[in-house]
Amino acid sequence: FITPSDGDKDLFVHMSEIQMEGFKTLNEGQSVDYNEGTSEKGPCATNVIPQ
Repeated sequence: FITPSDGDKDLFVHMSEIQMEGFKTLNEGQSVDYNEGTSEKGPCATNVIPQ
């Protein structure tokens, strides 16, 4: 999950949305750029780019 810096609700992020080579994972506290989208299960993060 991604916690937006503006205090909004956490967003689910699927590993297929992480834009990086190799093993796609995010570390706790890591900054990312992302777009907010909606899936059938609710709000989610798309096009996630680790910083």
